[in-house]
Amino acid sequence: MAETAEVREKGTISIHTENIFPIIKKFLYSDHEIFLRELVSNAVDATQKLKKLSSIGEFNGDLGELRVEVSFDKEKKTITVSDRGIGMTGDEIKKYINQIAFSGAAEFVEKFKDKGDAKDIIGKFGLGFYSAFMVADKVEIVSRSFKAAENEAARWECDGSTEFELTSTTKKDRGSDVILYINSESEEFLDEWRLKSILEKYCKFLPVEIKFGTKEESVEDGTDEEGKPKFKSVTVDQVINNPAPLWAKSPSELKDEDYLKFYKELYPFSEEPLFWIHLNVDYPFSLTGVLYFPKVKNDFELQRNKIQLYSRQVFITDEVKDVVPDFLMLLHGVLDSPDIPLNVSRSYLQSDANVKKISQHITKKVGDKLQELFKKDRADFEKKWDDINIFVKYGIISDEKFYEKAKDFTLFKNVDKQYFTFEEYKEKVKPNQTDKDGNIIYIYTSDPGKQDSFIQGAKNKAYDVILLDGVLDSHFINTLEQKLEKTQLKRVDSETADKLIDKGEKIESILSTEEQEQIKGVFEKAINNKNFSVAIEPMSPNDLPVVVTMSEFMRRMKDMAKTGGGGYAFMGAMPDNYNVAINGNHAITQKILKAEGDEAKAKLAKQAYDLALLSQNLLTGADLTNFIKRSVELVS
Repeated sequence: MAETAEVREKGTISIHTENIFPIIKKFLYSDHEIFLRELVSNAVDATQKLKKLSSIGEFNGDLGELRVEVSFDKEKKTITVSDRGIGMTGDEIKKYINQIAFSGAAEFVEKFKDKGDAKDIIGKFGLGFYSAFMVADKVEIVSRSFKAAENEAARWECDGSTEFELTSTTKKDRGSDVILYINSESEEFLDEWRLKSILEKYCKFLPVEIKFGTKEESVEDGTDEEGKPKFKSVTVDQVINNPAPLWAKSPSELKDEDYLKFYKELYPFSEEPLFWIHLNVDYPFSLTGVLYFPKVKNDFELQRNKIQLYSRQVFITDEVKDVVPDFLMLLHGVLDSPDIPLNVSRSYLQSDANVKKISQHITKKVGDKLQELFKKDRADFEKKWDDINIFVKYGIISDEKFYEKAKDFTLFKNVDKQYFTFEEYKEKVKPNQTDKDGNIIYIYTSDPGKQDSFIQGAKNKAYDVILLDGVLDSHFINTLEQKLEKTQLKRVDSETADKLIDKGEKIESILSTEEQEQIKGVFEKAINNKNFSVAIEPMSPNDLPVVVTMSEFMRRMKDMAKTGGGGYAFMGAMPDNYNVAINGNHAITQKILKAEGDEAKAKLAKQAYDLALLSQNLLTGADLTNFIKRSVELVS
């Protein structure tokens, strides 16, 4: 640090009410580590300003090496942030550190002294520098302006009270050193790894090199006797940031491998993304960034908080729910916008017109990208569909404008792994899956393994079955019924195959009314469960003897309750009610009628019923054990 010269000025910061520093410490900054972000950001700003002045001819000196350096001294309990930027004269220190920072301070204190946040004052008080007093008993600035004579500098010192001391001093280099004398409660920051982690978190992509200590590197040092290269270890400066991140470059400069390399830089342990969108907007707001589509499938909750928000390459937060539409919160990547309003501590986003416009723009760009991929290479789009459909379906459910674009590239996948757009699927099933009222019935399965017997029954009727087995599909189904005209969706096991699509056609029963009543009584006695309603139905002799179903309405309400369906939550507590359809035209029904004695009839009925339960994975515990024993007896 430069030697202190004579005292030039002492003064009092003009505040008409209580000291502002406790307000800063208590209310403004909830996370003390951000003091380093603020001070390094200020140093970067000072460096950028000098580069700008040089580019327009207002500074003609040698720029030299422009970087910011962070250092600490554990013994002296100091942390220093140094730059070689524009620097300040004594008068500028008074202006920028005292007057601007405390303009309106009385009103600020009065307004916020009894509140836990300060969300309304962004940019009004220039308080970033004063975050230093969260961790320091005393803060010192030694600064030499780029306009000052050789070695001429100023020194400012404040102990966190309203009093400051400003003196003249000497300093070899242009720029500013900010020295923090760390208080006893904040000595955790006098640690190399702690400081490095903060710098990597907040300053990883700042546009000026940030030096922090040194590191060992292996460099080539000639060759050995066999001509193989030799290496030696050397100590080099440790630069902790990437000053030219990918999102700050023009898309025309970049190749696919550049985007993939940057993704690995952001998420070192993740699979490669499917594709990405490079955002680059100048008007009516400024927004740059890259959003990546990861492989998500049904892993819905674990992927959140992966989008990082920056403001002029300074990390702000990974809580971007007000900027990014909720259905895109599963994306990964970076957004950078100086137009997103933050509270004074940059801890919280504030809602305003720009935030809404940015959110709408992101939605539009995502829709445009998906449409482009679909049109460009449909086969490749279909390969990606299992990974991206969760984004698309969530967007359709939650955003009307997104639906208008997405309806042209959203795909149905059937159990035969064929893909159809909404319009294509309508044309495919309309001839055979229209009911007597003119409604087109889409039949779906939520679990092809468990529902295979029902799928095969539907296929025997030449019906097509689509796969809707995702975590959002119960909500997606409801949305489709609202959007698609004269269209209903029914789960393949919600009815017998004959009744899935009511075409007004009837199969004649081979049983008399008396025989139907007799069979119904046998099954009701064998089942003995008030939550299962029994009915005799004339079906094809080739259909199953007994079919257990739950109505589409009840099933859907239950599914909605499981996935957080709000008003449907009460359905989760209701008992399951099933319909038991007895195929009156099946050979087993005739066998039961002809069996001798009530016990023999009941055993056959119970066996047929348990087979139906087994096909639905509803047979468990003692009932399953008894079924197996009974099966062995019948076979024997």
